[in-house]
Amino acid sequence: MAFTYEELESVTDDYFMLDNGSATDIYFTTSFLLNYLLKQKKGLWEQPNGGMQIRVPLEYYGQESGFYGKGDTLSSDDRESVNAAYFEWKHAFGNATVYRIDQLKNSGTYAHVQLIAQRVAGAQKSLTKTLADSIYDAAGAGSERLTGLRALCNETTTTQYGGLAEDDVVSADGTKPWEGIMGTSAASLTTTLLRSIIDSGHVRDGAKGDPDLLVTTRALFNYVKDQLQVQQRFTKSEETTNIGFKGLDFEGTVVFPDDFCPSGYAFALNSNHLGFAVHREGLFARSKWMKIPDSAEDKSMKIYFDGNMICNNRKSCAGDSGLLDS
Repeated sequence: MAFTYEELESVTDDYFMLDNGSATDIYFTTSFLLNYLLKQKKGLWEQPNGGMQIRVPLEYYGQESGFYGKGDTLSSDDRESVNAAYFEWKHAFGNATVYRIDQLKNSGTYAHVQLIAQRVAGAQKSLTKTLADSIYDAAGAGSERLTGLRALCNETTTTQYGGLAEDDVVSADGTKPWEGIMGTSAASLTTTLLRSIIDSGHVRDGAKGDPDLLVTTRALFNYVKDQLQVQQRFTKSEETTNIGFKGLDFEGTVVFPDDFCPSGYAFALNSNHLGFAVHREGLFARSKWMKIPDSAEDKSMKIYFDGNMICNNRKSCAGDSGLLDS
């Protein structure tokens, strides 16, 4: 006999409470960036409760200042120093469906519970893959997908990122702090080039002024790792190792591989200026189980994500493409 809706809800609730929430960890086991930015809520983290867009304040230069002597008139001018980027809300879902025929074939309460858990886990994994893949989207890759890293680093001056083009944000000294940085090295990812990519995201001396994360493909990661092993200048990164991911600490920057990173790419990221904004009701919220219209008592439920990647200092991150692992 098929489960009632009340039983489906009860089993699903029990599933998400399994082993103190370990079932929920499925969202974060595929991508270190999803784990770091969504589960651990490191970097920029906002949970708006609504709005037409996600507003992210920017500071790109300061107020009037300078030296003065006795009797000098000091400037009281207010220099416009705050602008804001506006990111669109993005909406993703994972679907779980339990067919009446499958419930009849999986007779008994234990088999039914396993069937539901399998379907829900499948919904989680598919949603995770969708988000992890979209992290690397280029500008204009899809209006419904995340505003990804290739959009963040895009160098086309007229292409907007967060509603702003490069020339829309100009400091008093003429520099453009909203500039996208994407190199095209077409060269082997040596430690020298690795350092150069990281330096491209330098925004200031001192704490939090340099990229603290660098993500690349597995092939490029292994190529770098082989070089570091020869020189014996690397240690395992605690940030990645402690949660089950591979990673190296290279001169204070965590270098790690991601299966979803496009071939030949590397991205140096400053997590102090990059992160996620997620609606308060959109962090992997689930719907109730419902009957699929015009079906033979087939039922489905959805898991929702409502948010987007955000950044408040575009020049703090940099990318490079065409990199070689030989």
